[in-house]
This record gives sequence, structure tokens and C-alpha cells, in this order.
Amino acid sequence: MIEFQVEGMSCQHCVGAVTKAIRAVDAAALVEVNLDERRVRVQSRENADRLGSAIVEAGYEVKGSHTIVDA
Repeated sequence: MIEFQVEGMSCQHCVGAVTKAIRAVDAAALVEVNLDERRVRVQSRENADRLGSAIVEAGYEVKGSHTIVDA
């Protein structure tokens, strides 16, 4: 799972736009968005750079990302 810090999200429309952008890259991606923490978690076969670029192209700023390893 990859976690992104994303600036510019403020409402459910933003959640939908980010989710749609990620699923345009990987239709099977699992996407969790936390508006309060400005966090987007993605489980996908695509790499972080490609997913982050999709978020940026949707109009949001990616402040950073890291991989979360489930125990």
C-alpha cells in the first residue's frame, strides 16, 4: 500500500476526483481518502510515481509518499 500526503482536498468532490484519477491508472486500485489528515492510501500494482502523477494531473499537490508494509 502507498500513502500520499495530498494538499488541496476539502470535500467529497475532491475525494471522487482523486479516486477517479487513480482508477484511471489502475481500475482495480483500492483507494482510501482521509480528508482531515489529507491522506490518500492506495493499494495498486502501479508504482507511486505514476499514481502520484495522476493525483497531480487531477489538480492536487502531492507533498510526499511512502510505502506501508502490512504486517
